[in-house]
Amino acid sequence: MPEKTFGDVLRELRRERKMSQEELAFRSGLDRTYISLLERGLRVPTIDTLFKVSRSLGVQPEDIVAQIKAGR
Repeated sequence: MPEKTFGDVLRELRRERKMSQEELAFRSGLDRTYISLLERGLRVPTIDTLFKVSRSLGVQPEDIVAQIKAGR
């Protein structure tokens, strides 16, 4: 199984919460196009971004990292 990227995990978590990219962007204070770029792997998140999106999704940042590492 190929490893998951940040974008894969982000998209999966967002969809599990039935949240649009626009809603996630609004809640996290980011631009919707930036969320799209993250999900498609065209941008690498900063630590600040990781904390913003994890808070908006209701998960701990370390849980996102663990999912990436585990290839969830």
